This record gives sequence, structure tokens and C-alpha cells, in this order.
Amino acid sequence: MDLDLENIFQEPEDFRPEPPKESFVDYERVDNKGKINLRLVGASPLWGHLLWNAGKYTANYLDQHQELYRNKNVLELGAAAALPSLICGLNGAAKVVSTDYPDPDLLYNIQYNVDHCAPKENIVVKGYIWGNDYEELQKEVKGEKFDLIILSDVVFNHTEHLKLLRTTKDLLAKDGRCFVVFSPHRPHLLKHDLRFFEIAEDQFQFKVSRHELVNWRPMFEEDEETVEVRSRIYSYFLTL
Repeated sequence: MDLDLENIFQEPEDFRPEPPKESFVDYERVDNKGKINLRLVGASPLWGHLLWNAGKYTANYLDQHQELYRNKNVLELGAAAALPSLICGLNGAAKVVSTDYPDPDLLYNIQYNVDHCAPKENIVVKGYIWGNDYEELQKEVKGEKFDLIILSDVVFNHTEHLKLLRTTKDLLAKDGRCFVVFSPHRPHLLKHDLRFFEIAEDQFQFKVSRHELVNWRPMFEEDEETVEVRSRIYSYFLTL
């Protein structure tokens, strides 16, 4: 029997499945303002491949409360598909700096959404790791701080709470607000999610006010016993 020794370890062309492709989802804006056809990455270890309930809730609220950011500077941390950033840009924010982890696919996806769904002149996309130097972010707003900082569905990352809060405190304008929205995707860790707000008060001297708690249909059909907890969307404001 003749063996093809040169190709003995070569994988067949169809040996590995293709990586998931990007997808698109229509987001319906409030008050009949139209649709945004949002591009989502095919896969992301940072969960940027889904449009989460917290992201939709954040976008809805910001679309109805333009006084928070119109003609002002906005920073979104952990933007994923950047829907809240797009809403702020569409509604007349002076400058929106939309950031997420500097993964090329993730940043390309945000830039795609900016290019196709919003005015490009007032939204800039940046890769940023929480707690790192702020120079590149503040350069976009001429060294100023941000009037609104958006944290949508990021408090699940418990090990990063201190970095996230330090970044927020250092970059929030004196009279600014940080809008924090999340859903408890892991009900057994809800107390660790909520610990974020205790740390904000105790270690960073933020004033924390709970805005509201609403219930939407959960993202996933899982354990029936936890459905009420997973349906929750918490929203808070942090101020200095």
C-alpha cells in the first residue's frame, strides 16, 4: 500500500466547521421613529454576537430622553453592536465615543453599524480596555470629560468592576451621569452583579440611584424556576 507521507497530517478541507457568519437584526425605535438594521458579529467571547434586552432597553430610554446627551459628549463602554451609541448619534449628541475590547472583528462590526446606521461625523469607534490610559478617548472630545457614560450589560464581568468604576469616575464630567443597565443572566450570581453598586458608593463615592426595574421576556428558555429573575432589567444612574 502506498502512503502519501507528505499529506498524511493534512486536514481535509471540510474537517473544521466554518466560523459563524455575521447576522442582522431589525431594532424598532420607539415612537415610530423607524428601524435600525443592526449587524451582529458571528461569534464573540465577549457576547457581542447578540442584541441583549438591556441594550434594547437602554436604546429605548435614550431615544425618549435626548436631554441627557443632545449637544453633549457621550462615552459607551462595552458597546458590542453599539445600539445605544447609534441612538445618541442620531439624536444630536455632540460627540459619541463608542468603545469595546480591541478585537478586530468586534470593532469592525461597530464601525459597520456606524457607517450604515448613523451620521458618521459625530460617532467615533475606539478599542479600549477598562482601566487603561484615557488619552485616546479624551482626545476625541478635546481633552474634556463625558456628560453621559453608558454601561449596558457589562456588570456581569465581576472581576473588572474596579477598573470599570475607576474609568467611569475619571471620565465622567462633574455634572454628568452614568447610565447602568443590566439583566441577571446568571441568577445565582445576582448578588455579585449588584455588588457593583455597593462598590460604586463605598469605594468610589458615587451617588447611586435606582431608576427602575422592569420585566421583559428572557433571552433564553432555560430553568423555569429562574425565569422571573432572568426577565428583570435593572437600570441605575451614577452621579458624582
